[in-house]
Amino acid sequence: MHRFDTSSAARVVSPQQLPRRVQPGSVWLVLASLLWLPQAAVIAWAVQCFAQDQALQYLGVQVLALAALGVARAWCESRGIRVTYVHARRQVSQLRQHVMQAVVQTSPLDRQRAASGWVASALAEQAEAIVPWLSRYQPAMWRVMLVAPLIVIAVASQSWLAALILLCAAPLIPLFMAIVGWRAKAASDAQMVELGQMNAFLLDRLRGLPTLRALHAVSHMAQRLQVHAESLRERTMRVLRIAFLSSAILELFSALGVAMVAMYIGFHLLGNLPFGAWGEKLSIGQAMWVLMLAPSFFDPLRELSAVWHDRAAGQAAQQALQTLAQAQGRVPLPAALATAPVKTNPGALALQACNLQVQVDAGAPLLPAVNMQIAAGEHVAIWAPSGAGKSVLLAQLAGLLPVPSGQLLVDGLPVDAALWPQLRARMAWMGQQSHVFAGSVELNVALGRTGVQRDDIAQALQQAGLGQTFAQRDSRSLGEGGQGLSGGEAVRLALARMAVQQHAGLWLVDEPTAHLDPTTARQVMHSLRAMAAGKTLVVATHDPALATLMDRTIYLGAEQEVLP
Repeated sequence: MHRFDTSSAARVVSPQQLPRRVQPGSVWLVLASLLWLPQAAVIAWAVQCFAQDQALQYLGVQVLALAALGVARAWCESRGIRVTYVHARRQVSQLRQHVMQAVVQTSPLDRQRAASGWVASALAEQAEAIVPWLSRYQPAMWRVMLVAPLIVIAVASQSWLAALILLCAAPLIPLFMAIVGWRAKAASDAQMVELGQMNAFLLDRLRGLPTLRALHAVSHMAQRLQVHAESLRERTMRVLRIAFLSSAILELFSALGVAMVAMYIGFHLLGNLPFGAWGEKLSIGQAMWVLMLAPSFFDPLRELSAVWHDRAAGQAAQQALQTLAQAQGRVPLPAALATAPVKTNPGALALQACNLQVQVDAGAPLLPAVNMQIAAGEHVAIWAPSGAGKSVLLAQLAGLLPVPSGQLLVDGLPVDAALWPQLRARMAWMGQQSHVFAGSVELNVALGRTGVQRDDIAQALQQAGLGQTFAQRDSRSLGEGGQGLSGGEAVRLALARMAVQQHAGLWLVDEPTAHLDPTTARQVMHSLRAMAAGKTLVVATHDPALATLMDRTIYLGAEQEVLP
């Protein structure tokens, strides 16, 4: 069970808050850009001194000033990039935590819960697209808003006509960029959706690959995967075409603006255009300064164009995460983020259901109200037709679904949100298809639980009947999904996971003998019965032999409990 520190929830960045955050490194990046103005002034001064045969007179001062400004500019640039990237990475980490909190607060039985492939794609791949948006786009916006106007003012101090040329060329760039940006955002949204759908499709088909092989549907699945891949390729190429178009538009207008300023400066120095300055002809140094500042005026806009695609991709990723966060929680997981200390008192648990409504959400109950009483240490089989709601009932007993107040009592205490963390720590759960992770046997049994020693794992494997089978495989990796394991070995591994929880006083097992041959099923039954000695065991089953081994059988939907 993952737990998060809810005390810091106020500091966690939600998807809606991202555009409102100001990157602290933007100040250093703006300062680095502004330092080019005195640098260009020193270079223009040096050119003016060469033109007046005074090159050696101020050469030392000019070199030192140029070197100092260059070092300061490089330091500000590097610090700004580092601070901005670290801050962006921290915000994305907090955003992932925000979305993960929404995911873990949702019951795994929620029908509206997002597919695992989509969640993994949104948190791993799409969230990474937000980092360039925060670390590059926002500083570029600040440079456009601050650096470009200051450069125009500096140019206007020497020539009002050159500044007017820059001002006339500048508005065309944001206009066309906005037009292209609308298409870029739409294309990025479609590309992100297609990427998430493809990941969800691929993960779902990989999980069901044995079934697809058995049904000879692998070729059909490959054709559908090819269709998804081709659609994703087309959408990705559409995004790239728009990105290249935006860069071409910017380069065109920036080149025209710089060329017009250069033409004016050239004709002005030749005397053909004597106007445009403040009453006097520009000197060589002044003209050189204006010429060097003109391309720098378009640099923030050029940088903005380069990261315009990052903005579109980042906003699309933000929208995907926002949708994912809002889509969760329709069927909440009781006390999912509880942080109170959990007590693991040993001993079997007693259960009592009083008119318990077996249902997943606000829809109609799957069964009539369930009334049953299970004593501590009793072994009980739950029997009902397929699809009647046995698994849902076990999920309610395990705290995976919300239970109305007063309908479930554990050890005589009504279950509420404050009690669920304590109860989950004393429960062991085995679903119909226990997943086997890629890793060693030891890791698959421990599942990251604290306090589990190697001796505990060895004892649990021995009790499950896998002591000799896994004696030489404890350090070797198992295949993802149980590759290399038989059906019986996978079930026994799940039993070992339960046995290693020595403090668990309630075992909830769902169809442990399904899909097993009679011999293996009989061995699993007796192992389960022996391992659960002294614990409360509730088994949902269709197997008459397993039900016979239990102390009694509860027939869901019936008015009375029938003893075998």
